[in-house]
Amino acid sequence: MILIADCGSTKIDWCVLDKNKVEKQVFTLGMNAVMLTEEEMRGRIHEELIPELGSLAGNIDAVYFYGAGCISAEVCGNVASAIKANIPAATKVEVYSDLLAAARALCGRNAGIACIMGTGSNSCLYDGKGIVANVSPLGYILGDEGSGAVLGKLFLGDVLKKQIPAEVAAEFLTEYDLSLLDIIRRVYREPQANRFLASVTPFINKHIDVPEIHDMVLGSFKAFFKRNILQYEGARNHKINFVGSIAHFFRPVLEEAAAANGLEIGTILKSPMDGLLKFHSEN
Repeated sequence: MILIADCGSTKIDWCVLDKNKVEKQVFTLGMNAVMLTEEEMRGRIHEELIPELGSLAGNIDAVYFYGAGCISAEVCGNVASAIKANIPAATKVEVYSDLLAAARALCGRNAGIACIMGTGSNSCLYDGKGIVANVSPLGYILGDEGSGAVLGKLFLGDVLKKQIPAEVAAEFLTEYDLSLLDIIRRVYREPQANRFLASVTPFINKHIDVPEIHDMVLGSFKAFFKRNILQYEGARNHKINFVGSIAHFFRPVLEEAAAANGLEIGTILKSPMDGLLKFHSEN
């Protein structure tokens, strides 16, 4: 029996897999491993996951944890220790980045290009075993092209600088109950500005037929391909695969941007868990 975790900053999706069948699925609050101590992670797992697993916890032989912030050996070691403290029956605990989760979910054991496009964006060249090249995403201030946070940033700037039709801007401000001062405060003074920025993407998608909004989204997606994907050797020899809500909901515009760069979209998954279950079932 194995436990697979897809961990983001908002939620963690845990699946217990027994003989290639999902025995139980549990959702707990998310965590970014680089922001928490081992003790804090151990406490969260103990309080939120273990009661949900119940007696299953004693039958888990291996844990595969993929998480946001799992970017160094030290951080991965802390996560592994926190898991082992709560699931001592597991003889194998392996911790990997969310980017490897995307690669394994999208490409399995085949070489390819795997991307994340949700609140943030990231990409890699994958050889079927591991990540062999990665253009640093740099976050929503310096990079993260095409992400929810960047689309939100561009859209709010266009609203405030009157770059979109006045009636659309007014509808947005009313629907989200926002003023200029509210937006400035949420972006510059309150924590987790990236989540706030990404929260406006449903409105953007609803109005994607507005030419100014369509062009804004298209331009950001084109930048993603130019500044990230085309830096990988042989990029045009691969279909470009995605995990994430932005890629899922904006697929038509994403395909348009890819075609403009001589690229083709492959698989798009809203979340990686189904692909991870398949990957580990075949292992």
